[in-house]
Amino acid sequence: MSSVAVPFYQRRHKHFDQSYRNIQTRYVLEEYAARKAASRQAAYYESPGLGKTTCRLCARRARTLAHEAIQESRKRTHEQKSHASEEKRIRFASELSALEKEIHAARHHAREHLDKLAIQRMVEENMALERHAVEESISRAPEILVRLRSHTVWEKMSVSLCFTVQGFPTPVVQWYKNEELITPASDPTKYRIESKYGVHVLHINRADFDDSATYSAVATNVHGQASTNCAVIVRRFREEEPHPAGIMPFHLPLSYDVCFTHIDVQFLEKFGVTFATEGETLTLKCSMLITPDLKRLRPRAEWYRDDVLIKESKWTKLYFGEGQAALSFTHLNKDDEGLYTLRMVTKGGVSEYSAYLFVRDADALIAGAPGAPMDVKCHDANRDYVIVTWKPPNTTSESPVIGYFVDKCEVGLENWVQCNDAPVKICKYPVTGLYEGRSYIFRVRAVNSAGISRPSRVSEPVAALDPVDLERTQTVHVDEGRKIAISKDDLEGDIQIPGPPTNVHASEISKTYVVLSWDPPVPRGREPLTYFIEKSMVGSGSWQRVNAQVAVKSPRYAVFDLAEGKSYVFRVLSANKHGISDPSEITEPIQPQDTIVVPSAPGRVVATRNTKTSVVVQWDKPKHEEDLYGYYIDYSVVGSNHWEPSNHKPIKYNRFVVHGLETGEQYVFRVKAVNAVGFSENSQESEAIMVQAALRQSVSHMACPSYPHGITLLNCDGHSMTLGWKAPKYSGGSPILGYYMDKREANHQNWHEVNSSLITQTIYTVEDLTEDAFYEFKVAAANLVGIGQPSDPSEHFKCKAWTMPEPGPAYDLTICEVRNTSLVLLWKAPVYEGKSPITGYLVDYKEVDTEDWITANEKPTSKRYFKVTDLHEGHTYVFKVRAVNDAGVGKSSEISEPVLVEARPGTKEIFSGVDDEGNIYLAFECKEATDASHFAWGKSYEEIDDSDKFKIETEGNHSKLYFKNPDKSDLGTYSISVSDTDGVSSSFIMDDEELERLMALSNEIKNPTIPLKSELAYEVLEKGEVRFWIQAESLSPHSTFRFVINDKEVENSDRHKINCDRSSGIIEMVMDRFTIDNEGTYTVQIQDGKAKNQSSLVLIGDAFKAVLAESELQRKEFLRKQGPHFSEFLYWKVTEECEVLLACKVANTKKETVFKWYKDGSGIDVDEVPDLQKGECHLSIPRLSRKDEGVYKATLSDDRGHDASTLELSGKVYDDIMLALSGVSGKSASELKILCTEEGIRLQCFLKYYNEEMKVNWSHRESKISSGEKMKIGGGEDVAWLQIGDPTEKDKGNYTFEIFGDKKSYKRTLDLSGQAFDDAYAEVQRLKAIAFAEKNRGKVIGGLPDVVTIMDGKTLNLTCTVFGNPDPEVVWFKNDKAFELNEHYAFSLEQGKYASLTIKGVTSEDSGKYSIHVKNKHGGETVDVTVSVYRHGEKMPEIKPGQLAKPRPIPPSEEALKPEGKEKSSKK
Repeated sequence: MSSVAVPFYQRRHKHFDQSYRNIQTRYVLEEYAARKAASRQAAYYESPGLGKTTCRLCARRARTLAHEAIQESRKRTHEQKSHASEEKRIRFASELSALEKEIHAARHHAREHLDKLAIQRMVEENMALERHAVEESISRAPEILVRLRSHTVWEKMSVSLCFTVQGFPTPVVQWYKNEELITPASDPTKYRIESKYGVHVLHINRADFDDSATYSAVATNVHGQASTNCAVIVRRFREEEPHPAGIMPFHLPLSYDVCFTHIDVQFLEKFGVTFATEGETLTLKCSMLITPDLKRLRPRAEWYRDDVLIKESKWTKLYFGEGQAALSFTHLNKDDEGLYTLRMVTKGGVSEYSAYLFVRDADALIAGAPGAPMDVKCHDANRDYVIVTWKPPNTTSESPVIGYFVDKCEVGLENWVQCNDAPVKICKYPVTGLYEGRSYIFRVRAVNSAGISRPSRVSEPVAALDPVDLERTQTVHVDEGRKIAISKDDLEGDIQIPGPPTNVHASEISKTYVVLSWDPPVPRGREPLTYFIEKSMVGSGSWQRVNAQVAVKSPRYAVFDLAEGKSYVFRVLSANKHGISDPSEITEPIQPQDTIVVPSAPGRVVATRNTKTSVVVQWDKPKHEEDLYGYYIDYSVVGSNHWEPSNHKPIKYNRFVVHGLETGEQYVFRVKAVNAVGFSENSQESEAIMVQAALRQSVSHMACPSYPHGITLLNCDGHSMTLGWKAPKYSGGSPILGYYMDKREANHQNWHEVNSSLITQTIYTVEDLTEDAFYEFKVAAANLVGIGQPSDPSEHFKCKAWTMPEPGPAYDLTICEVRNTSLVLLWKAPVYEGKSPITGYLVDYKEVDTEDWITANEKPTSKRYFKVTDLHEGHTYVFKVRAVNDAGVGKSSEISEPVLVEARPGTKEIFSGVDDEGNIYLAFECKEATDASHFAWGKSYEEIDDSDKFKIETEGNHSKLYFKNPDKSDLGTYSISVSDTDGVSSSFIMDDEELERLMALSNEIKNPTIPLKSELAYEVLEKGEVRFWIQAESLSPHSTFRFVINDKEVENSDRHKINCDRSSGIIEMVMDRFTIDNEGTYTVQIQDGKAKNQSSLVLIGDAFKAVLAESELQRKEFLRKQGPHFSEFLYWKVTEECEVLLACKVANTKKETVFKWYKDGSGIDVDEVPDLQKGECHLSIPRLSRKDEGVYKATLSDDRGHDASTLELSGKVYDDIMLALSGVSGKSASELKILCTEEGIRLQCFLKYYNEEMKVNWSHRESKISSGEKMKIGGGEDVAWLQIGDPTEKDKGNYTFEIFGDKKSYKRTLDLSGQAFDDAYAEVQRLKAIAFAEKNRGKVIGGLPDVVTIMDGKTLNLTCTVFGNPDPEVVWFKNDKAFELNEHYAFSLEQGKYASLTIKGVTSEDSGKYSIHVKNKHGGETVDVTVSVYRHGEKMPEIKPGQLAKPRPIPPSEEALKPEGKEKSSKK
C-alpha cells in the first residue's frame, strides 16, 4: 500500500473557468458601488469642526447622519440609475467591464495562490512521510536478543539475572519483582543493577526464601516496549520450599491512549489484498483523515489477524501517527497469513478496514521438498516434559508429507537439537529430557520423499517448571506488612520412603506413543521426587522398566516403542534418596491407536463470482469435523490439470474468497480438510466458473448507476442554456435509460426539476431561464433499478447570450486505448460554432505536475479524435481540446481527468479474421467484461448503426463485427470500447493490404478450391515407364477425378494404369510404353464436394524429347541390370597412405562372373582376384606418376551378359587426383628442418608422398621463390626441399613451404635468422672445407691390389697412381714400419703421380704387409697390400681376383680444415 498522500488534483473540488460569469460578480459590484457612494457622502458632510471633535455623543450623531446620508445616497443612486442617459449607461458598462476584468484577475491570482498552498501542503506531507521513513529505518522499538533464564539456588547464595536488548533510542530498563518496581536505593545491600553495552544485569545478594518470585525486566523507548521474565526459586538446605504465589509468568500491561470524545476517522489510502513470500519483509499501511486531529485525544489503532488482537513482538511492529497506521513484519512466515483488520477505536464508535494477506512458501532448499509447518505451540509444560503441536503444510504439487522432525533449543543459545530420530506422523509430539528451570523454544520440519522442508517459525519460549510447585506454597499477610510463607513440606514433615503415585492414567493415546499422567504421592515429603515407569504386555506376566537409565521428574511421561495392535498395562514408582516406593495401581489395558482419524472429504463445492480477480468458494463441511485444523483450497485453470494452492494456512470456516485469479479465465476449485493426523481426500471439483466481476454498485444503491460528471456549458442565447456531461463510469448492471436534471439559481437553496421525462442523450437545452441570472445544475442517471446518485453541482453559469466569433468549447472528452506511450482522445463538436464553421481542433496536454501546456498537433485536425503519441510511460497527463474557425481559436474544453499513461497487464487488441462461411470480421475479447458490459463498435470513433453494412454479435466476453458486403468503402479505423470496465478499448486500421488479404481468404472459403501439395508432375520409373502424379492436401471418400490427354479423357487400362490413394491425396497414371505418339498436354481434373481444382502439364518439343530420352535410357538401364553390371562405375579415391584406388561397385554377380582390369586396352595382372560377392572391386596405384596415365577399364561378363566401365586417368582427372594426394600428403607434412651441405643450406619438409607435379610454393619473406641457380627447388618420394646456395645475409628471414590440396592448403614455416642462420652458415663453411680437403688430399687413384702372391726369387713391382694438390708426399711401409731403400728395395716417383716399389729377388722374408702412405696438407690415405711369397714347387695360394686394396684415410691438418670467415665470404 503506497503511503503517498492523495494529490490535490485528485481530490474532488470545483474548477471555475475565468470566461464564465457567476452570481458572486453581482454581489461584488453592488458592494463596490455602495462603498464608492458612501465615501463621497462622507467627504461631503465632513467638516473641520466635526473632524476635530472629541465628544462621543457628537461623534455618534455624526456617524448616524453619515449613515442616513449613505442610505439616502444609495436610494438616489438607484433612482438615477433608472433614468440615466445612454451616455452614462455606456460609461457604466465600460467601468463594469474593467471592474469585471479586475475581479477575474484577482480571482485568478487567488486560485493560483490556493493551488500553490495545496502543492506546498502536498510536499510537506511527502516530506513528513519520507522523514518518518528515514527515522523508521534507523529507529526501532526495543528487541530482546537474549532473554532472562530461570534459576534455582540455595539460600544465602547470590543470583545474577541478565538479558540483552537492542533498540534506538537506547531503551530504559526497569526491573520488577512480582510486578513491583525494584529500586536499589531502597535496599542497596540486596540489589545491584548494571547496564553496559546493551547487557543488563540484576544482582540479588545472599538470596533468602522471600526472594523466590517472578522477576521481570521491561525495556522502553519512544517506539514501544519489550519485556522478559524468569522465575527464581530459593531452596532451603535439606528442605524443599514450595514456590511462592505469583511465580507464573506475567506480562506488564502497556498503557493505551484513552478516547474522550467523538472523532471521525475516514480511511484514504488502504492496503489491499497482498501476496508475499516467506522470509520477506512487509508493511501494511493505511492513511486516514482524523477529524478533529487533536494531539492529546487520538483514536486507538488496533490490528487484528483473524479477529485476534496483534501485539508488538519480534515478528510484528506497530506504528500509528501522522495520519497513518502501519503494521510491519520483520520476517514473514505462513503463521502471518490471514484476514487483517485495522480498527480505529474512538469514543463514538469503531472504524475498521480489512484485507487478506497471503504468504506463499519460500523456495524449498531441496527441489520437491514440502513447505514448512506452522503455528508451533507448546502445551502441558512440566519439569522435563512438554507437548509440541503444529499445523501441517499444504502439499498441492509436492509429494505427501510422511512425517515431521521436532527441534529444540535452549533460550539464549543457537544450538538446535533434533528431538526425534524417526519422523513423527501426526502433528503432535511429547518432548522429554528437558532441564528443570530452563526455557526452551521449538521448531518443526516436514519430511517427504524428496527431502526435508525449511524449519517453521519458532514457538514462544516455555519454561521447564512444575505448576504444582506453586500450589504447595501459601503466603499469609500479617500486621505491619509482614508476610509468612507456609509450605506443605513443612506441614508434612520428614518422609523417608515416598508412597506410590496415584491416579495413573493415559492422558493421550496415539498409534506411536502413550502419554501417562499421575498425581504425586501424598504426603510427598521434602526430598526431591523422581519416578520410574514400568510396562507389561497384557497376558505376558512380566514387567519391563521403561526409563531405567533416566529418572523422570515430571508426573508426565511419553512411552514409545509399543507394538502395534497389542494392549499394555502400566504402573509408576516414586523414589527419593531414601528409596523407591511400592508400585502404583495398575492401569486399565491400553492399546496404542490413533484416537483421531483422518477427516472425511468436504462436500459439494460451489464457486460464485466476486470481483474481476477473485471468486467466492463455499463447501459443505465433512461428516466428521471434530478436531479439524481447517481447510485448504486449491484451484486450477480449466484444461490445464495443474493445481495451485490458494491459502497456505488452514482456515476454519467453510467459505473463502480466492484472490489473485486472472480475469476472463475459467477455473475449478477443490477443498480438503486437515487435522493432526493428516489430510482428507480432495473434494469433488466445483463447476467451472469464469472470473468476472459480480454486479456491485455503490453502497446506497446496489444496482443503480454511478453519478455523471463533467457538466459543461456548451451554448447560451440569453434565455436557454445547452449543457453537456459525461456518462457514469458504471451502469449498475443495467443499461442507462436516461438522465434527470435539476437546477437552481445561485442565491437559492432549493433545487427544481428540469425535466419530467428522461433525457436520453448526454446533452440537453434548459429553457425559460432569466437573462443575466446565475444557475447551477446537477444530473442523475437512471436504469431499470432506479435513479443513481446525482453529480456534484456544476459551476455557476451566467445566462447571457454568446456572441463571440470564435467557437464554443468541445465537450464529452473521452480517453481510450491507453498504452505505454500513447492514447486516443475523443470529443464531441461544440454546440456553438461561432461566426463561421469549425475548421479543425487543437489538442493540448500537460503533465499534472507542470504548468505549461503542449499542443499535440501543429495543424488543426478535422477529425473529432486524435492519437497522442510520444508520452512518457508511467507519467500522468491531463488534456483539453480547442475548436478553430476562421475567427480564431475558441474556448477550451473542460480539462480531462488525470490519466496514467501505462498499458494495463493483459491488454488485448482487435484482430481480423474470416469464419468458416467466408464472412470477414473484426473480433475483440475482454476478460474484464461483466454481464452488464456493452461492446460498442465504431468506425472513425463514431458508433456503428448501419445494419446494412455491418452485423455485431456478442457472446460472453467476445464480440465480433461482421462486414456484410466488404468493399473499398470499408477502409478506415475501427474501434471498440467496453462499458462497466476500467476503460477497456482498442482500435484497428483496415487498410488496402489487409482488406485485400481478407477478401482473398473469404473468396477461397466461399469459392473453395482443393488445395494441392503438388501440381501435376512426372517421373520416369526404373523400366522406362512414365508416371504422372498430383497430390492434394486431402481428399474425401466421395471425391472424383479424371485424366485428360490432348483433350481426350483416358480410362484405366493396361497401357494407362490409373490409381488414387485418397488417404494421402495422391492421384497417379503410369504409362507402360512412352513413345513419340505421346507428345501433348496432360491434365488432371479433381472435384470434392463443392471444391474443384485441376492441373496441367505440357510436354511438347524439347520438353517431350527430354522425357522420351530419359524413358529410353531407363529402359536400357533396366535391361543392362538383368545381367552382371556395375552399380557404380569406375571412380577414384586417395587413401591416407597416399595410394590411388580405382574402385567400382558391382551387382547381380555369381561365381561364374569374370572381372578383369585393363589399361590402354592391355590387361592388368593383379595379385589378388577381387571378391565379387562383396560388391566392390579396387585397383591400387601406389605412387602415382605420369607413367600411370591412361584409360583404365573394368569388365564384367558371364552367360547372362557383359558390362564395362572406363575411366580416363589423364588431363583434369590426373590433376584432381594430384590435388587430392596433395591434400592427404599435406596433412602429414612435418615442420621444416635445416640440412647443411657443402653446396649451401637445404630446407626440408618430410611428407608421406611427394611428386614434383604437386602444386607447392616456397616463399621467402612472403615473396614466392622460383627455382634457379641461387635457389633450387626439388624433392624425393617423401621429401620436398629448397636448396639455398652460397647463403649470405640477404638469405635470412622466414621461409614458408605451402602445399595445395583439393580443399585446403597446408603451410610450414621456418625462421632462418639469428642463431639458426649463424649455426647453419658455420656448418656450411665447415662442410665446404671438408669437401675441398677431400677433393685435394693425397690419395691412391688405383693400381694396387689388396693381396699379391709371388714365387721367391722373382722381382715384385708394386705400382700405383697418386694424386694430391699440392703434390703429396709418398712413403712406403712394411708391416707399419718404414724401411730404408737399398739394392733389394727400390722406390720411384715419376712425374709426381706414378709411384712404384720394386723388390728384387723376393724371399720368404719379404712376405708381409706393405703400405703406401700418400699425404699432403689436406690429408691423405694409406693403402695396404699383403704380399705372400711361396717357394718353388709349392701350390700357389688362392686369392680373389679383381679386388683392389682399400685405402685408409688420413685426416687433414687443422689449418687446412679451417673455414674462411663469414665476413670474407660475404664480401665475395
